[in-house]
Amino acid sequence: MFEWLRRLDEYVPVRYAAWMACGVLAVLWGLAQLFQGHGGVLSLVFLGLVLLGWRDTLQQRHSVLRNYPVIGHLRFLLEYIRPEIRQYFLESDHEAAPYSRQQRSLVYQRAKGEADKRPFGTQLDVGATGYEWINHSLAPTTVSSHDFRVTIGGVGSSCTQPYSASVFNISAMSFGALSANAILALNSGAKKGGFAHDTGEGSISQYHRQHGGDLIWEIGSGYFGCRNDDGSFSEERFTATAIDPQVKMIEIKLSQGAKPGHGGMLPGPKVTPEIAQARGIPVGMDCLSPSSHSAFSTPRELLQFVERLRRLSGGKPVGFKLCIGHPWEWFAIAKAMLETGLLPDFIVVDGAEGGTGAAPLEFTDHVGTPLQEGLLLVHNTLNGLGLRQRVKIGCAGKVISAFDIARAMAIGADWCNAARGFMFALGCIQAQSCHTGSCPTGVATQDPKRQQALVVPDKAERVWRFHANTLEALQELVQAAGLEHPNQITASHIVRRAADSKVHLLAKELAFVGPGVLRAAIEGRGDWPHSVFRLYWPLAQVDSFMPAEFAV
Repeated sequence: MFEWLRRLDEYVPVRYAAWMACGVLAVLWGLAQLFQGHGGVLSLVFLGLVLLGWRDTLQQRHSVLRNYPVIGHLRFLLEYIRPEIRQYFLESDHEAAPYSRQQRSLVYQRAKGEADKRPFGTQLDVGATGYEWINHSLAPTTVSSHDFRVTIGGVGSSCTQPYSASVFNISAMSFGALSANAILALNSGAKKGGFAHDTGEGSISQYHRQHGGDLIWEIGSGYFGCRNDDGSFSEERFTATAIDPQVKMIEIKLSQGAKPGHGGMLPGPKVTPEIAQARGIPVGMDCLSPSSHSAFSTPRELLQFVERLRRLSGGKPVGFKLCIGHPWEWFAIAKAMLETGLLPDFIVVDGAEGGTGAAPLEFTDHVGTPLQEGLLLVHNTLNGLGLRQRVKIGCAGKVISAFDIARAMAIGADWCNAARGFMFALGCIQAQSCHTGSCPTGVATQDPKRQQALVVPDKAERVWRFHANTLEALQELVQAAGLEHPNQITASHIVRRAADSKVHLLAKELAFVGPGVLRAAIEGRGDWPHSVFRLYWPLAQVDSFMPAEFAV
């Protein structure tokens, strides 16, 4: 139905003028029917619907109604009556995927500043395998602020401009995947809330710059915004952008959770002048994102590239993002850190449950390591080598609530990023049409008419409120646990029900590696802390991502 209406809209150059014309005709037709003595009720109904549609196009609160006047109200009607329908005939609030109705509702309520409390007790099965909770204290604390921060850079590297980041930030989403209005609203909300906005690999557009919110500049294999005409990395273009005070950190994208090891192609017809300007590519030409980088090909060269970008940026924090795949490849990077002494300022671990605008089903469902396992491996490796205090770890992968943040920090994260959560704050309704260009709320589309539905000032406020209210909820969890900061949350605070119905601390369930234990095993002064290290560490090579047994 949405698509049918979209096609109908294409015949109307100016929607507001069209509704005004309909209103005038409706009034004339209704008056004519009334004077003729019949059809009065039908006329008034028709007139009322036209006036409702006119009002829908002028209001700025609901993107769906701006794009789909009158008929868009069916969505809200169904949303209102669906709890009863679902309760008795369909599914619970926790069964929908990738995000349940309860998860989406939580974001909507926090973004709108509405009450996010729940009556009548939990709907979760507290006796089910995998159920988790955080232990509270009988001596709760009082924390003065929810503005929790982590300092990134400045420890053990050549970074001279460390960044004080929020523990909750906007994850990588490119202009091109998101609309101009979505980028404007995200960055405006980030500016107001004092948190960071990751650009995604599509580089920095004019819409990222307009409000001046803090940026994490993500550099992918296409080197958009810092590339030569042949697609190779350009020092000059990188430096010109990296020294901009708005850019706070530089993130090298090795892979992303939703489609790790998979490149991408933006077809020429979608390369608009605005996208071409941001990415530094020709208008109307196919835009390739290779599956691997050309600026480096070995773990040693990766770390040398990190150091190179840090120098060119004037000493800003530089790190990389990856979804864990072959363990020996990650171990090869860790080995290179030990041998060269070159460290990234941060590593962002992307979980396989992360989202994307479009990916093959096989990659979405069956490629990449989930966040828990990937994050734990990175944390354990750095901790076991004695490097954990010098390298900060961020993470992303279905982080929505304050408990999601607390749990991630308990297993090794210093901060969390979210993409789809902030999309919900913008008004996303999980229509899952991101790859079609026909997003009904104007979030994930380049259609200028659809983008008009997303009113930037209103949605910027929602982005800010979602962030603020989520961190206020995190503050309450920290206080209840008797702590002062979420970075004090450990796996000993989180409890999980196992398959045998017993309960275990997460610290026992996940086998953490102590400081320096891995280094001791490597040097022959102790046992391997886990079979994954014993099996794969010997295969890792500093000068190749290939395992030693396959090397030629």
